[in-house]
Amino acid sequence: MSSKVKSPAATGGGVGLAPKLRFIEFRDTGGWEQKALSVVAHVIMGASPKSENYNTIQNGLPLLQGNADIKNRLSAPRIFTSEITRECRVGDILISVRAPVGSVAKSLHHACIGRGIASICAREPNSHQYIYQWLIMHEPQWGNISQGGTFDAVNGDDLKSVRVSIPPHSEQEKIADCLDSVDALIAAQGRKVEALKAHKKGLMQQLFPQEGEIQPRLRFPEFRDAGEWAEGSIDKLVSVQSGATPSRANPEFWNGSIPWVSAKDMKRLFLEDSEEHISEKAIADGARLVSTGTLLILTRGMTLLKDVPICIVLREMSFNQDVKGLRPKSGVNGIFFAYLLSGNKNRLLTMVNIAGHGTGKIDTDELKALTLRLPDPIEQQRIADCLSALDDLIAAETRKLATLKTHKKGLMQQLFPRVGEDDA
Repeated sequence: MSSKVKSPAATGGGVGLAPKLRFIEFRDTGGWEQKALSVVAHVIMGASPKSENYNTIQNGLPLLQGNADIKNRLSAPRIFTSEITRECRVGDILISVRAPVGSVAKSLHHACIGRGIASICAREPNSHQYIYQWLIMHEPQWGNISQGGTFDAVNGDDLKSVRVSIPPHSEQEKIADCLDSVDALIAAQGRKVEALKAHKKGLMQQLFPQEGEIQPRLRFPEFRDAGEWAEGSIDKLVSVQSGATPSRANPEFWNGSIPWVSAKDMKRLFLEDSEEHISEKAIADGARLVSTGTLLILTRGMTLLKDVPICIVLREMSFNQDVKGLRPKSGVNGIFFAYLLSGNKNRLLTMVNIAGHGTGKIDTDELKALTLRLPDPIEQQRIADCLSALDDLIAAETRKLATLKTHKKGLMQQLFPRVGEDDA
């Protein structure tokens, strides 16, 4: 077991541990102890019911089985079981013990836990919240105690013997209260970001005509008497260009200065760079290059089974054969058109067919024939400016959320003895 998580110090021994940052009233109270997790908390390893006892009709208890349930914060149980093996209560700490190991959350349900999860509940007089925060602090390191085999996993004995840094109960409570208050700020900021994203989604449904409509339900005052939007197929509104992959066998084609876009890069509307780059020699050999302001749309890949990524390149870029480049023609505002396509993702998703190995694919001819409605360029610009401003606000609030998370991470590094220093 890795010393990053489990110190060789004796269980219950006073080893003079101390964090770098300590509340003033505890600075003269001496060092912390290290105790086995099983000493400070009840640890229950999950056990899976028989699959024939699973159901989706809420017969029995919710069944929580692994990392996915924890990452979803257990807000919406998907499976129930009439066979109750091991149980957790509302508020119990849960940790995934099968690959991927180490995700930590609190249960929102009285539930049955399968063998992919362990339930942890503090023993008196220890603070349940303190132990939860300590486990969160060490979340990235749980993989260090996993046992190889077909699946990475943590067995019960190893989990129970993990050493937890323990101060006096009153100091545990103080640390927990401090970190809980930061968690509350993070949660509030997260709700603000989600509310803004929901507002944008609803606004787009109003600003763009829905299928079968000739104009949007919401228009800016200066355009309310401008009449219906004009209809056109995608191939009449943009020029469609295919991508390509330079030969991997020729190293001179790769690691150049030109961004080369694939599905993994298409996670935001405005694209500034990509993970991989190609060279001028690759372009000369036939790799496609598109100019600033070109739209990219994914037309092949597993991602299409749930989303149709669309982005706008902010510099000259190349892209692979799973992506199409859309260059706006005269009278078409590129940023507006990107938002228009995003507002029609439900229609795009209905065009996705299943190719070999379950891969999603949008037929190019069908994409070109898709009809959309556009207003005149002035109204296009007005809508693009409105949605861009909202995106800027979402980005700013998302950065605030990231800053709060970083602040908490740094605070935890100060409030708990540093990893690798537990034996000092």
